[in-house]
Order: sequence, then C-alpha cells, then structure tokens
Amino acid sequence: MSNAIDIDQVRHIGVLSRIELDDDQARDLAGQLGAIVEYFGKLNELDTDGVEPMAHAVGTHNVLAEDAPLASLSPDEALANAPARDGDFFMVPKVIGDS
Repeated sequence: MSNAIDIDQVRHIGVLSRIELDDDQARDLAGQLGAIVEYFGKLNELDTDGVEPMAHAVGTHNVLAEDAPLASLSPDEALANAPARDGDFFMVPKVIGDS
C-alpha cells in the first residue's frame, strides 16, 4: 500500500493551513506526512471482528463534585483584602465616561 504524500499535496495542505513553506520544508514534510499515513495504514492489518466501536479507549465518568449549596463568606470576609470599599461593595476606579 503506497500512501506517499507528494510535495503538491503538502503545498495544498500548507495553503489550507495558511502556512508558507519553502521547497526544503515541503520536501521534509512530504516524507514525514507519508510516514505518518503509512503508520496509520498498519491499523488496517488488525483483526477488528467482534470489536465494538467506541468513542473513548477508556471509560469516562463525571469527576465533578455534586452541586450543593455551602456556607459563603460574609461581606466583611470577602472584602477583607479589598484596597477600597463602599459599604458591602468593592470600590474601583472609574473606567467609562468622563474622567
């Protein structure tokens, strides 16, 4: 099975990827991409009869904690390190409008 990638295909991929390639780069990439395609071609040699298709090689599960309400910080605790505050709010410099 010949999956050789020629320089014209590499240049086309470069155009689609918006990557400028000189002649040496295109030649090197042609060899590298050809080797990758050939390596993946070896998968066709595997006997996959009776193997169920899957989306992931390992089982997946939710690793997030349950969304349960917990006690929150008081306004004084939340604003303890604020450089400036106005009551229970952070005070920040004005960034919109007249200076």
